[in-house]
Amino acid sequence: MVSGYYPLLQKNFTEKNAYQTVAFVEKYWRIAGNTGFNATVYEIERILKAAGFVKEIKGEADGPLTYRIETRKMRRPTWEPVSSSLTIVGETVPLLESVTNRNMIAINSASTAPEGETAELVYLGKATKTDWDTNDVKGKIVFAEAGVSGLYNNAIRRGALGVLAYALPAYTQPEKNIHSIQFSGIPYDSAHAKWGIVLSYHAKEKLKAALAKGPVKVNVKVISKIYSSDELTIVANARGMALPDERFVFSAHIQEPGANDNATGVGTLAEMARVTATLIKQNKFSPKRTITFLWGDEIVSTHRYIHDDSVRAKGIKWGLSLDMVGEDITKTGGSFLIEKMPDPSAIWTRGNDKHTEWGGRPLSEAELFPHYFNDFLLNRCRQQAVNNNWVVSTNPFEGGSDHTPFLDAKIPGLLMWHFTDQFYHTDGDRLNMVSAAEMKNAGISALAAAFTLSEAGEQTTTGLIDEIKVNALERLQTEYALSKAALQNQSTPDKEQHILSVWCDWYTTAIGKMTDICTSGPTPLIATKIEDAKKEVKNKMQELVSLLGK
Repeated sequence: MVSGYYPLLQKNFTEKNAYQTVAFVEKYWRIAGNTGFNATVYEIERILKAAGFVKEIKGEADGPLTYRIETRKMRRPTWEPVSSSLTIVGETVPLLESVTNRNMIAINSASTAPEGETAELVYLGKATKTDWDTNDVKGKIVFAEAGVSGLYNNAIRRGALGVLAYALPAYTQPEKNIHSIQFSGIPYDSAHAKWGIVLSYHAKEKLKAALAKGPVKVNVKVISKIYSSDELTIVANARGMALPDERFVFSAHIQEPGANDNATGVGTLAEMARVTATLIKQNKFSPKRTITFLWGDEIVSTHRYIHDDSVRAKGIKWGLSLDMVGEDITKTGGSFLIEKMPDPSAIWTRGNDKHTEWGGRPLSEAELFPHYFNDFLLNRCRQQAVNNNWVVSTNPFEGGSDHTPFLDAKIPGLLMWHFTDQFYHTDGDRLNMVSAAEMKNAGISALAAAFTLSEAGEQTTTGLIDEIKVNALERLQTEYALSKAALQNQSTPDKEQHILSVWCDWYTTAIGKMTDICTSGPTPLIATKIEDAKKEVKNKMQELVSLLGK
């Protein structure tokens, strides 16, 4: 049954639609409540309505395909940039302009006077305590190689007019991408209404070279909008016919100004919703469980969806976040990844398991989250990758996107994304960095996962148990080989045997949870298959552990 979804999805998923949505969304600088964010919500609504979703009146039970826009007053004003420039006094050409450096204005920066603010530039190096103690910044503009938020807090309370900050991580390759600027923000401050400018490598070096010749004055012009607004979240449902309260939830965040991050998640999910509606209307797909599509503010909207309705939350069985799913890997350097729920690779990261440059801390055994969802989704992606050269990898759990609210609520949650991306969060993340084919691969794999779990019967469930068992046996064999190598490098048999034992426990527990897949409930055959699979995994572990002791 699982394999049968792919030809249907490959025929109906139109990557051009997803790409056009990305082109619409990435034009805007988006944070919750602002013009671009809200325009994106209404564009998604247009796509949903055209696909056959109807707006809820009484609730999700209004029909098989429904959507709603949730509106909430924001506790703080929203913000959007209009224009800005940074000019060294005496030069005719601005050093930076927002026309070409759309991320240069720090989020929450207030407008200057139309003519801007001109003042002496004070360079504080890394902005250490000594740097602050030995420089008078009152009435001046502070320049430092430090994060803009902390720099702003220290500078404004000392009477500075504003700040120029440079802090690009190495993976953005700033000496190659010399004009890149990562977006960043300063605290909202209605009392002071000051500003921060974020610098590129080129601008930082130019300012330092000018200062080496003597005192420097700069002019900074900022035009921004800060205003009260509503936060919007849009939720669509393909309602389950048999178990409507059980659901697979997709989420894609709208905020952030880039194309890959995260207009690609928005566009891919919109096309996934359209495809789902099309197949339901054509009677080619009929979910027994509900499939939910959610677009909103990263982490905030997903957390709210889970926690605002305790009854609804009990029915959320799986969560999947689409974040940066459309990168052209030949340009960005990123690779497609599934970020796994905490498994032993997040404790013992070795072999092909590698953390990204985003980074992750080593977890404890108590933090592990044994579940079949890790391998299940990876297998769906691998199925899509057959014969099309799509490269699919995983990374140990790191956190930081819409999968984390699911995991915090003890709901299986995974992340589809790309990393490491040299244009991550920079103004180089534009439409020309997007691959429509990559979005199609991610979208089809994600839908194949949701379709399978929303319809699975006994036969599909037993097939999936066999599939996960194979994954478990392969992992044990891989870890055994790694442990054998480790024993040649001063490790101990006890430690290596323990690693194998933890992997075995993780997989047997994960397989044990597969009783929740079948839409008609667990059956004797499913129970037998689960117990047989667990036994085979345990036997394999015991065999390998004994070999390690020799």
